[in-house]
Amino acid sequence: MVTQSILNDPFNNKGTAFTETERQQLGLVGMLPPKVQTLDEQAEEVYQQYQTKSSDLEKRMFLMSIFNENRVLFFKSFSQHVAEFMPIVYDPTIATTVERYSEFFIQPQNAAFLSIDDPDSIEASLRNAANGRKIRLLCVTDGEGILGIGDWGTQGVDITVGKLMVYTAAAGIDPSEVLPDVIDAGTNNESLLKNPLYLGLKEHRVHGERYDNYIDQFVQAVEKLFPDVYLHFEDFGRSNAANILNKYKDNQLVFNDDIQGTGIIVLAGIIGALNISKQKLTDQTYLCFGAGTAGAGITMRVYNEMVASGLSPEEAKKHFYMVDKQGLLFEDTPDLTPEQKPFARSRSEFANADELTDLLSVVKAVHPTILVGTSTQPGTFTEEVVKEMAAHTERPIIFPISNPTKLIEAKADDLIKWTDGKGLIATGIPSDDVNYNGVTYHIGQANNALIYPGLGLGAIASSASVLNDAMISAAAHSLGGIVDPAQPGAAVLPPVTKLNQFSDTVAKAVAQSAVDQKLNQKPIKSVSDAIQKAQWKPEY
Repeated sequence: MVTQSILNDPFNNKGTAFTETERQQLGLVGMLPPKVQTLDEQAEEVYQQYQTKSSDLEKRMFLMSIFNENRVLFFKSFSQHVAEFMPIVYDPTIATTVERYSEFFIQPQNAAFLSIDDPDSIEASLRNAANGRKIRLLCVTDGEGILGIGDWGTQGVDITVGKLMVYTAAAGIDPSEVLPDVIDAGTNNESLLKNPLYLGLKEHRVHGERYDNYIDQFVQAVEKLFPDVYLHFEDFGRSNAANILNKYKDNQLVFNDDIQGTGIIVLAGIIGALNISKQKLTDQTYLCFGAGTAGAGITMRVYNEMVASGLSPEEAKKHFYMVDKQGLLFEDTPDLTPEQKPFARSRSEFANADELTDLLSVVKAVHPTILVGTSTQPGTFTEEVVKEMAAHTERPIIFPISNPTKLIEAKADDLIKWTDGKGLIATGIPSDDVNYNGVTYHIGQANNALIYPGLGLGAIASSASVLNDAMISAAAHSLGGIVDPAQPGAAVLPPVTKLNQFSDTVAKAVAQSAVDQKLNQKPIKSVSDAIQKAQWKPEY
């Protein structure tokens, strides 16, 4: 029985690294090949096998098999190849496994599966999934707004698994102290409802009071079972994401990556770009293309930073424009969300207001200096749009951050070419360096993975009671300040290859902010020591 359990326990299994003495003690004699390997030897073997896989999907499936068998080996391998494994383990490859999750399902990867049809089992489900482990970080989705690919119901659980992998690989969060979770509230994805293999509820998505009550029961259960938890909300739909965050953020340690995380990474990229251009944030004109959860969250984050930089709220709002599928958002645009309303413009500002129905017409009318795309509309940052923007600003800041790859608004090499090398570019997907007129341009990746691991580590290590705007601003400035403005073609954000290093930088800034504000619930003598103590290293 002991043999069976330890070889199937990914948190304690060492596979061929069990020593001869351990094999005797644990009843493993004859259960493993005779050679005893070191962790480094195992990791090298993993990488050699990984390289034989012919597609990104095959590579991810292979790595997931290691993850399910041996967490230490998985994260040791991940830590040695962070930049190479990131797009395989997470975005963009994870989009395919989300779409095909029911087809690929083998085992649940220690996740909690909750059903809106059974609210009485919330506590039991969480307790069973935790299996006695101390949970410090819980990532939850309801699957309605997965990446840029929409409503995938219970299959969205894969996003929470991938997200938590990055927390561990980047910031050293102990993988035994994390819990992925999906709330199945139904789905409006007809392809899933008609799919006999689909593993989720075969009913349309629940909204309204019943949904809100369920979320409240869930949050209460999480706080009861895991009192020190950092609760990460991921890929909730437009109609629920902001409401949930606003309800809990002032009293509990919660975080919404789509609203706050995306806003932080874009703000950090803008700070990095302005460090290069030597311009001021308060002189910029910001255009958001795609005014959903992410777009509105980013806009609010940049707006808050402008106010913190000295502008009045009224002055700051004059710097912002939102464009969605119907064009520029006006105060009389039907069905504005609460997050869009503060930035909707008056039609009286424009002589041709009725003509501002597409991105190009708006760019011509407002002359933005910053253009951020969260539209999931591929190719919409056209050559004409970009050249029009570049004609009116010396260093256009252009961030097409929709993902996965097939949904990006423009490619980095086109943006560099269309701006004659003057554009300060970040993309939501990994982009290769661009060689143009003898200069190598390094393209920053505006991927939330650059910010949320350090943010979470800093909040957890400092025992913060809440995550507030000051801590978030500290995170953005710590990351944006890493760029080297003197380097020709410098990226506006640091590279994924240094993910571990700048996650520590972000964590220290966040934790110090929490301590300075006296938000820490436990005494902290040294922020650096607290962070180091909170980190886990993948070793046997």
